[in-house]
Amino acid sequence: MIPIKNNTKQRARGTHHYSYPCDSWTMETAPSSLPLKPIPGSYGLPFLGPIRDRHDYFYHQGRDKFFSTRIQQLNSTVFRTNMPPGPFISSDPRVIVLLDAASFPILFDNRRVEKYNVLDGTFMPSTNFTGGYRVCAYLDTAEPKHALIKSFYLSFLAKRKDSFVPLFRNCLQEAFAGIEDQLCQNAKADFNATFSYASFNFIFRLFCDDTHPSNTNLASKGPKLVDTWLLFQLAPLATLGLSKIFNYMEDFLIRTLPFPACLANSGYNKLYEAFKTHATTVLDEAEKLGLERNEACHNVIFVTGFNAYGGLKNQFPIVLKWVGLCGEKLHADLAGEIRRVVSDEGGVTLSALEKMPLLKSVVYEVMRIEPAVPYQYARAREDLIVQSHDASYRVKKGEMLFGYQPFATKDSRIFEDAEVFVARRFIGEGEKMLKHVLWSNGRETEEPSPSNKQCPGKNLVVLMCRLFLVEFFMRYDTFEFEFTQASFGPSITIKTLTKTSAF
Repeated sequence: MIPIKNNTKQRARGTHHYSYPCDSWTMETAPSSLPLKPIPGSYGLPFLGPIRDRHDYFYHQGRDKFFSTRIQQLNSTVFRTNMPPGPFISSDPRVIVLLDAASFPILFDNRRVEKYNVLDGTFMPSTNFTGGYRVCAYLDTAEPKHALIKSFYLSFLAKRKDSFVPLFRNCLQEAFAGIEDQLCQNAKADFNATFSYASFNFIFRLFCDDTHPSNTNLASKGPKLVDTWLLFQLAPLATLGLSKIFNYMEDFLIRTLPFPACLANSGYNKLYEAFKTHATTVLDEAEKLGLERNEACHNVIFVTGFNAYGGLKNQFPIVLKWVGLCGEKLHADLAGEIRRVVSDEGGVTLSALEKMPLLKSVVYEVMRIEPAVPYQYARAREDLIVQSHDASYRVKKGEMLFGYQPFATKDSRIFEDAEVFVARRFIGEGEKMLKHVLWSNGRETEEPSPSNKQCPGKNLVVLMCRLFLVEFFMRYDTFEFEFTQASFGPSITIKTLTKTSAF
């Protein structure tokens, strides 16, 4: 029996079970007078303290419990601790942790904090991974080249805006056809792998004049090449989730010395040749803006591979997970809104997407409750004061600030039912709370510019998530799935898809 079904009542399910009401309101409170207090917490003994905190983070407590336990012990959402990877990869793992919506936004204030080489936290992978260049993501806003490269990104996206919808819809149609083929053959489908290819194909075609990667030297290997390149850079920040007996072996192997770039050189060189050959228009535009062509190519690979593809391959499973867990009622409401507006507007257009308030709210709520990139780092440019809801804290120039975003965006002092997925949270008056949605290295109410570090593709990511749900619910009424949670996001297995009778 082919598990692609006609419209029948089915409940989405996962390996984890929750109940998520879909209606609520948000609230915001503001502190009045804030006493100046010393920052609590300790770094422990040199070397031993960072090792102890690293083992708590990865093995003894886990990420969320690592932070929540210290909040309870110290009675503060601002405290000192060490963050991985620690010795010997990181020369200084000490950070000041910010875990509430009041303190977190200091990380966006480029007048008072700097983002020099802090993308990956307290260590930086070798520039040999990026052709010997410090690409834009590692540059601080005070460095002149940052504004040049960021302007290049924003200019490129602005010129390509008319191609976003048709190109991505084409990639989505290929992906959904692949999911259906897997269901017919295996009674289940690997969502993550399929949409990793869809994400890479879209990004590559966007930057490479609509050249399909299958028609290049990459063939179908593009996503795997990028995954390998990312793995060797980010391995010290992850865990494989092995049995306890292997924890210390894993810790020693991936966090004693950084992986050398030569392990990824072969695959990276193939990516470089593909972009150098086929991204001619975008590289020509970079040269006109004053950016050297070779450096521009390495920056394009980084923004497409690390930022865009790396983010999207995690973002789509997160979207499907939360929409799936919310159940058939939300599926029916989304399908009804999407199909009605598309019919009224005569197709899937940017104008139509703006007339779908439930769709927009759902996407923002996904980004609030589980941001694909949960960490933010910055170093104090000067002596400054950081404020939580309840106190002020003095930070010295040069100290590293670290924000764990899911705690800030699930702050119960800001959002009512903060731990609950509320599909209609950002409808109507709820739109005022979008300033507390922080997934893009900035507030949702702000825009990326050459002078800030906000994701240049912020609006494109939101658009793609909306388009993904539009295409999904134009084809299907509901679905069944399972998921397991991994270091970099959920792994989704589709069990059934219930096709709409109109498709």
